[in-house]
Amino acid sequence: MARARLAELHGVATSYETSPGRSVRVSEDTIVEVLAALGVDASTPRSVRAALDDHALTERSRLLPATVVLRAPVASTAPTPRRTPPLPVLPEGTVLSVETESGERLPWDGAAFFPGQGGGDAGEPTADAGGLPLGSHVLRAHAPDGRSARATLLVVPDRMPEPAGRSHGFMVQLYSLLSARSWGMGDLGDLAELASWSGRSFGCGFVQVNPLHAAVPGAPTDPSPYRPSSRRFPDPVYLRVEQVPEYAHLAGQAREDAAALLARAAVLRSAVLDGSGLIDRDAVWALKREALELVRAVPLPPGRRAAYCDFLAEQGRALDDHATWCALAEVYGPDWHAWPEGLRDPRSTRTARARGELLDRVDFYCRLAWLTDQQLAAAQRSARDAGMPVGLVHDLAVGVHPGGADAWAQQDAFASGMSVGAPPDAFNPRGQDWGLPPWRPDALAAAGYAPYRGLLRGMLRHAGALRVDHVMGLFRLWWIPAGRAPTEGAYVRYDAEAMLGVLALEAHRAGAVVIGEDLGTVEPGVRRALAERGALGTSVLWFERDYGAGAESGTGAELGDGDGAGVESVSGAESAPGAGGESVPVSEGEPVAEAVPVAPGRPRPLLPEAWRAGCLATVTTHDLPSTAARLTGEHVELRHRLGLLTRPLAQERGQDAIEVAEWMALLGQLGLLPEGPGNEEAAIKAVHRFLLRTPARMVGVWLPDAVGDRRPQNLPGTWRQYPNWRLPIADARGRPVSFEELAASPRLHALMSELRGAPRHRERQGREGREGRQG
Repeated sequence: MARARLAELHGVATSYETSPGRSVRVSEDTIVEVLAALGVDASTPRSVRAALDDHALTERSRLLPATVVLRAPVASTAPTPRRTPPLPVLPEGTVLSVETESGERLPWDGAAFFPGQGGGDAGEPTADAGGLPLGSHVLRAHAPDGRSARATLLVVPDRMPEPAGRSHGFMVQLYSLLSARSWGMGDLGDLAELASWSGRSFGCGFVQVNPLHAAVPGAPTDPSPYRPSSRRFPDPVYLRVEQVPEYAHLAGQAREDAAALLARAAVLRSAVLDGSGLIDRDAVWALKREALELVRAVPLPPGRRAAYCDFLAEQGRALDDHATWCALAEVYGPDWHAWPEGLRDPRSTRTARARGELLDRVDFYCRLAWLTDQQLAAAQRSARDAGMPVGLVHDLAVGVHPGGADAWAQQDAFASGMSVGAPPDAFNPRGQDWGLPPWRPDALAAAGYAPYRGLLRGMLRHAGALRVDHVMGLFRLWWIPAGRAPTEGAYVRYDAEAMLGVLALEAHRAGAVVIGEDLGTVEPGVRRALAERGALGTSVLWFERDYGAGAESGTGAELGDGDGAGVESVSGAESAPGAGGESVPVSEGEPVAEAVPVAPGRPRPLLPEAWRAGCLATVTTHDLPSTAARLTGEHVELRHRLGLLTRPLAQERGQDAIEVAEWMALLGQLGLLPEGPGNEEAAIKAVHRFLLRTPARMVGVWLPDAVGDRRPQNLPGTWRQYPNWRLPIADARGRPVSFEELAASPRLHALMSELRGAPRHRERQGREGREGRQG
């Protein structure tokens, strides 16, 4: 009992549910190891008692917690009486003052927030605290008994920015979109063109891309975008080298060398587009790195030199650390754990000396970060110039590679010897280990959430929206001790008020929408908390079924991406209805769902009016079957060939056919399939017409669906068996298509004409659907 109490005090759960009503206790050994990763010794009864005593003493003696979070209404800057964690009772007469992030010193009456200060008690603050600005400030307390304390004070918006109206847009894995100018994979030049073309041609409001995080170099490089070296800085492999201004000033032998590299890049591109090769990031990067070395030799003109210096100053130590890791990885390999001992510490004297010795290489990687940042900015400008209200939607992976730059530079913030994953459930009885070290919640609080704030600020520099992968991780994560099976983990809770507050602050400053990827097992209250703060969710058509009011289950089971990355995939699991679990009745005279035949015991497909408004609605995602493969059952055949089925093939085929038939019947009943059954292109149009009937604020079209691609970009449960993250977009025959061919596709134009039509009707429907269902 004492150890369980200690675990509770540190946010470590001692049990979890594999399914509703079925609880499993976490082993004592796991609890001991997880607590040890949090700096708490619970190995013996004596150490447990000592840890409990230390915790009690700390709580009694502290004046302030490490971080205080206050919410402010977005319409004003007056914080509302919301704060976390629970604040201690301050001695009467304690003087509080605030130093704002701009350096202004203000006396502050915290009576509304601190019990014992003449205003509320420990449970409910009683009044508004008045005009503190949004931001990260320093709070100081001086008590009459001589004690003093300092804390980070985060004043955050109570809501995140919302889309200006309804919009539709493309979702794409950028590397898979090759144009005639690509060097063997899609790049930021292609992204700018995609945004401009889709905004102007189809009225698209956004383009969502995969995480563009910097990858861990290797032989070969891990192709998964969800297991990066750094989430803070983008990968220069996405650079369009010819669009670097200095490229035009190459002369003499350097120009000849660059031309030769272009010719070799054309060979790479041709191999991918003619179907004879896969996307090879290592080959692409080898060519681009050589070309960028040539470009770097061209002196920067004064204006660009000043801009580069400004970028270095703005990014500060974070960029210096990242570039230093990249330079050291060239010499010692990509896993810092195997480096000489003195270099494993980013703050050591030996690392400082090595940084000086490798200063030229450090500068090279700083320059690449700047160039990539510039091209990301150009892509977002292209989107906005094309009339997109949102523009680029970037994707934030759930974690980083344990041997990469972020894990090296921020060792104090990560839990040593732990990995993030998922517990066993009905769909994954063995659980999952994603191989990603988790952030320590206590370290984040002690740092005033600076690592998290810096990450979000970097991600949002050139974004109109941010997709947060596995958004449930802002509330809790499944920690697995090193050497243990995924079944032997435990949930560790994070301060969701602080995590959401920081996200709201940085999104507000960037004017960016937040989209939470809330597929998978979702604990009660999470979706409601996200909706309350204005974050959109993610709703996938095939898994939106009527599970009854108040459901908080996920819209799919977490599968992992087959490469060890922390990516959730949907696999026909349960779905939550609209936010808050409410259903909207069908209007009089409209076909009703009861007319649609459904297999006994299966929930019916959720009517479009009952979908939540606060979501990005899609038919499929990057690690689900394409819509054409779903409609034809080809995804079942693929999984059968690879030995991934858990049931006999005939049973899988039958179940899949039933699910598709249920949806096709509903589409017919709703008049969304006037072409009749048996027409694949018509069915793909119909499911997107269905999405337009929902009140969803954003409707996403998986770009490969527009040309009938059969292949998933990622097939969960595979690694070497399937070319995950290495496939170009292809047509219905499996022939890779270039961006130019895709842009001219009659099939794509026919589909997008459905989405561009009747915008006023859809916006009105969205407003009506939002009433009463958003929260």
